[in-house]
Amino acid sequence: MDTAHGLASWILYGLRLLALGATIFALIHAIRQRPDVFTAVDKLTKPIWIAILGAALLFLLLSLSVTSLLALVSIIATGVYLADVRPKVDEVQRGPRW
Repeated sequence: MDTAHGLASWILYGLRLLALGATIFALIHAIRQRPDVFTAVDKLTKPIWIAILGAALLFLLLSLSVTSLLALVSIIATGVYLADVRPKVDEVQRGPRW
């Protein structure tokens, strides 16, 4: 029983590190982009995305587990940025990839 608990703790710790890394990556990506690109792809503005991702990072750092409500909301916000906003922003700046 103790081994299962230890394994679960390590898995949750790994997921927390993964979530922190993804959120830091997304925040740095958002900071480095031109402000006009966000509105060009019909997304929220750059300052709003920086605030969302900054809050997500703060919530992840303050949460004790990735299963807390604020951590889950943070992970979802990061996922939306990485899956929806980032590809469109990159496509506008680099052009379509063939």
